[in-house]
Amino acid sequence: MILQRHLVFLLYSFCGIASKGLSGQFPLTQNVTVTEGGTANMTCRVEYNDQTSLQWSNPAQQTLFFGDKKALRDNRIELVRASWAELTISISDISLSDEGQYTCSLFTMPVKTTKAFLTVLGVPERPEITGFTKPAMEGDEITLICTTSGSKPAAHIRWFRNDKEVTGTKEVNATGKSFTVKSTLQLQVDQSDDGVAYTCSVEHVSLSSNPYQVTEVLEVHYAPHVEISHSVIIPQEGQYFKLECVSKGNPLPEPVLWSKDGGELPDVERMIVEGRELTITSLNKTDNGTYRCEASNYLGTSGAEYVLFVYDPNAPGQQDPDHALIGGVVAVVVFITLCLIIALGRYLARHKGTYLTHEAKGSEDAPDADTAIINAEGNHAAEEKKEYFI
Repeated sequence: MILQRHLVFLLYSFCGIASKGLSGQFPLTQNVTVTEGGTANMTCRVEYNDQTSLQWSNPAQQTLFFGDKKALRDNRIELVRASWAELTISISDISLSDEGQYTCSLFTMPVKTTKAFLTVLGVPERPEITGFTKPAMEGDEITLICTTSGSKPAAHIRWFRNDKEVTGTKEVNATGKSFTVKSTLQLQVDQSDDGVAYTCSVEHVSLSSNPYQVTEVLEVHYAPHVEISHSVIIPQEGQYFKLECVSKGNPLPEPVLWSKDGGELPDVERMIVEGRELTITSLNKTDNGTYRCEASNYLGTSGAEYVLFVYDPNAPGQQDPDHALIGGVVAVVVFITLCLIIALGRYLARHKGTYLTHEAKGSEDAPDADTAIINAEGNHAAEEKKEYFI
């Protein structure tokens, strides 16, 4: 009986060990993701191995390593670690063609295998902007095309006008295992677009948080626009006076031309032109008139005029317009204030008066105080208190 129990115990122990060996003798792997040009480490492990060899093979079922023995002549593939419990190899300078399903085999009876998928991320090429020929004319419709190739998965393109994002039209085409991505912007430009920077930003998982960017600065040609600014609001005799011809345009209109009353400047010794400025060194009455500046480029001509009137500060009856304006405002305020005071006085005069009631009537003629009180009470009993206004 004791012998029989001992045999049963040995049988259960053997079965437990065998069961553990069968469950532990199975290769374990993990999927790997690597960027194109990087290095992939492929690891195969076994929890329990009774000295059975491990093997790695590629998607074409070519043996790469059998144990620590290299089977394929590829300088990019190297042994990292080989033991009964692990076989790890490395593949350097990864390309898109290396992507696929790799197999780890454990040579038991029967052979046990497991798969690991190697994913290769295709790095996009740096983008280019095409389709735009400098310069553009105001009112033209232009096209900006941003292109990047070689991405896997397909890259994402974003457009920015200076710092503000704008939307383009996206197109994706497969080229072998990678993708070519295009994004198109169509614009009708005006002078506000001159000097504006359009940036194409390419984002991809392989670039982490550092997208590729390329920028195109627009050049838009447009006709001139001219305005005249003056240095003194109220020009007076003897003052130094300056007019500036403020012109915009691309190409920048140079030079500007000054004239007076439709002709040339009459006094070139006092009227000095420097660049865009006309300076009159000492104003007098003969300088009164219409001054005009003109600016041109190959797209057109623009002009502006300024009417100059020189005041004589010593002339009687000729006041400084600013002082006259202030005096007028003060006069209006004083007049309105007086009107309000008069209206308020009349209102108070009509409603103030003498406040009398029947209680008081007759008391003045009473011979004594008692009679006055009796007369007042009689009047109060006869009718309600009333108000009289005189």
